[in-house]
Amino acid sequence: MSFACSLGGRHRACVAVRRSSVALAVALLASTGAHAQSTPATASVLVTATRLPERVGSALAEVSVIDRAQLDASSGRTLSEVLSSLPGLQFSSNGGLGKSASVFVRGLEARHTLLLIDGVRVGSATLGTPSLDNLPLDTVERIEVVRGPMSALYGNDAAGGVIQVVTQRGRPGLQPVVRAIAGSNGHGQLAAGLGFGQGAFDGNLQLQSTQTDGFSATNPRAPFGNYNPDRDGFRQQGGSLRLGWQLQPDWRLETLALSATGRSGYDDGLGADAQARLTNTVQSLQLTGKPLGDWQTELRLSRSSDGYDTLASASPYATLGEISTTQRQIGWENRLATPVGTALMVLERLTQSVDRPGTPFTLSERSINALGIGLNGQAGGHRWQAALREDHNSQYGHQTTGQAAYAYQWAPAWRAGLSHGTSFNAPSFNQLYYPGFGNPKLQPERGEQTEAHLRWAEGAHSLRATVYDYRIRGYISSGPLPVNVPRTRIDGMTLAYEGQWQAFRFTGSLDHLNPRNASTGTANNGKLLARRAQDMAKAQVDWTQGPWTLGSTLAAYGHRFDDAANATRLGGYATPDLHADYAVARDWTVGARVNNLADHVYETALGYTQPRRQGFVTLRWQPK
Repeated sequence: MSFACSLGGRHRACVAVRRSSVALAVALLASTGAHAQSTPATASVLVTATRLPERVGSALAEVSVIDRAQLDASSGRTLSEVLSSLPGLQFSSNGGLGKSASVFVRGLEARHTLLLIDGVRVGSATLGTPSLDNLPLDTVERIEVVRGPMSALYGNDAAGGVIQVVTQRGRPGLQPVVRAIAGSNGHGQLAAGLGFGQGAFDGNLQLQSTQTDGFSATNPRAPFGNYNPDRDGFRQQGGSLRLGWQLQPDWRLETLALSATGRSGYDDGLGADAQARLTNTVQSLQLTGKPLGDWQTELRLSRSSDGYDTLASASPYATLGEISTTQRQIGWENRLATPVGTALMVLERLTQSVDRPGTPFTLSERSINALGIGLNGQAGGHRWQAALREDHNSQYGHQTTGQAAYAYQWAPAWRAGLSHGTSFNAPSFNQLYYPGFGNPKLQPERGEQTEAHLRWAEGAHSLRATVYDYRIRGYISSGPLPVNVPRTRIDGMTLAYEGQWQAFRFTGSLDHLNPRNASTGTANNGKLLARRAQDMAKAQVDWTQGPWTLGSTLAAYGHRFDDAANATRLGGYATPDLHADYAVARDWTVGARVNNLADHVYETALGYTQPRRQGFVTLRWQPK
């Protein structure tokens, strides 16, 4: 593994950090023999991997959960950065908070990952990517991340995996919380929430306001003359309200309303302070219950919107006004216990409509009707999962995807598994119809992936080794006038560990992947896909004793290329972070965090800077 710092800065410091990052990750992975004295790390329950409740350690897919405590300890970090701390994930960003960013799951494109908020699709159908830049994190209870082809369960956009955000839910009694954060670059945040529950009713209200003066999102290397050495700040107001009504012991009605509005500065050249307004909303109504003892049913009506309104621009090619996406969905999900496992049946209808200022798209709406079936079961040391889905896309007709997985646990601590799945991904509206940019002749991407894993788990420790191989036909190239690249291949491996020993909690991962153009006879055959590092090492140590919690994280990435021809190289980098919390009283906690402690200068996209060293202080009131 080779890590080098970008922009030619602080070579000795970079070498020291990159060596320590790899050493720390290896040390954490080697510590699995320690004796555990705590609750197993696999106790969390998730629903995304199979659309059924299951424990993290039981899932056949590779899954991760980010809980509320981890989010509280991530002051100043964007959601994309928080997600990239997980095994197999990395990001590329055009700046700090509120700037456009991409999360690559196992080296696939951002458009290959589906974002759900409480089961509701949230994303831009014009860009074809999830809406990660404007999500108010104080509304979140936990985030579930599932890697692997999930199209057989979720359809389009889930070729590489699913990120599901679960909002905070009320519990019996009152649970108020107030949080204030101040930090570098004029960063300030105030958030307040109230969870409540009485009898059959419960709810949770969260409100958040964030602002930062930011820093220049670009540097002189920015392409197309986009460099502008001003501060590019971000302002955001957001919140959520989730209400529940237990109609009967087996029947529950829930509703969710989430909204966020942000104003973000960005750079597209000199002469104007470019500004954009970001808006995201989610509304849903969900009824769950048991018509019969072994039959569970769930009916959901939902709507989500994503808007990007260009308010000011220095570019003569920019069009002022809002480009927006509205997604409406109705879904009916049924689960039935059978002698061979839990059977799943899903019926869904999704309608996507888009709008842009000026000349409208050639086509501005599409609908997808879907039927999916699945089976999840276990007997003794055997576990199995299968799913089949048929989508009828109004643009591309019928598309069938499937998935099958099997694992065998031959000893209490040891399990091995194998899975295979297919995927389908339609082009976005921009890729098809944006004037001077799109290509209406684009065809959908079709992929297949094979994965094998070996897992060891004992007490509070778990270690998982995963190897995978993705093959995509018709991969859609980036940039203007995209085309279908005949073949793309991504193969790789992940080694991930988590565990606890006395007062210490450890996580660590090592990744190597080879994301490349595999089209024989083309100019870029064998070239790496843009903006993906082949090597990653990540580690975190937390120590809790009495009122104190101290922690350190370290992430190191190898070099990457900014273009498909691999002519522009971006250096590798490593960023160490520190954080500490102290309970000054029963209900009061003070926290401090330093991001990018070594003050490294690095890029994840050519010409776009990432935050230098930053410090944050948090004051939290939360009655116990």
